[in-house]
Amino acid sequence: MELQGTVKKLFETQTFASGFQKREMILLTQEQYPQPISIEFLSEKISLLDNVSEGDEVKVGINIRGREWTSPQGETKYFNSITGWRLEKAAAGNSYNEPTQAQPSANATTASAPDNPFAEEEDDDLPF
Repeated sequence: MELQGTVKKLFETQTFASGFQKREMILLTQEQYPQPISIEFLSEKISLLDNVSEGDEVKVGINIRGREWTSPQGETKYFNSITGWRLEKAAAGNSYNEPTQAQPSANATTASAPDNPFAEEEDDDLPF
């Protein structure tokens, strides 16, 4: 999968006792209702974040992962994570605006193409 948006926040690399490392980034999607998405980069993929800054427009290749965890009390919980594996800056002229709908030309007549081709049918042959 791929996400596009603006880098809202970059966090420092976290190193755990086992030697495992991760670094997180918040990506703000550019759609009607922008979403702040937390994406983690693991181990050798951390270096991908070295070339981006907050405010950059990027495309991120992601995997969605799920885990099951059972507490000592026997309760099972499920967790999801979004892991980045590819990161590239968006082209300078690229814009992520939603596509616009083509407008009919001034010469077009409404009789040539009705909006609903079934609107003229009066018989309803459905059994329900």
